[in-house]
Amino acid sequence: MDKMKMAQEESKEKLARILVDGQSENGGVKVVVNGNREVKQVYYTPEFFETADKESIEELTMIALNRALEKAEAIFTEEMSGVAKGIMPNIPGMGNMFGK
Repeated sequence: MDKMKMAQEESKEKLARILVDGQSENGGVKVVVNGNREVKQVYYTPEFFETADKESIEELTMIALNRALEKAEAIFTEEMSGVAKGIMPNIPGMGNMFGK
């Protein structure tokens, strides 16, 4: 069990260094999150605020955030499944579970 906990911690550290972004349709909003699904930065172009009202700022920020989180979730899931594969005991006949 300690081996699994150590592998998970190593993966979390690795995921903390992986950054992905999501943008709104018009590119006025960009959100950066890491592989652990933590929001690291939110960017707005200067032009965005010239034409955006409160509702569009909120809506486009949510769109950009959700896009970034979708990418981060895919990376997180892939990394954690790799950890599980590396720790699973080598049981005869079980190799096909992971495409082996």
